[in-house]
Amino acid sequence: MTEKIQGPKSYFPSIEKKYGQPIGHWIDLLDANARDLKHLEQVNWLKEHYGFGHGHANALVAVFRQERGL
Repeated sequence: MTEKIQGPKSYFPSIEKKYGQPIGHWIDLLDANARDLKHLEQVNWLKEHYGFGHGHANALVAVFRQERGL
């Protein structure tokens, strides 16, 4: 039986569907272009440059920062 994904990662399937790229693509972009920004600055960066909605951007940034200990 597969556990239901909860928290920010639960947004990942809809992010991939809506924005047409795998999560790794967005993580790599954050790492290369926005790593040194604060959380909300990273969220706004995704919104401004790639048209992300706030919830999707926030979920992606939360996981990005958590996985990198930021």
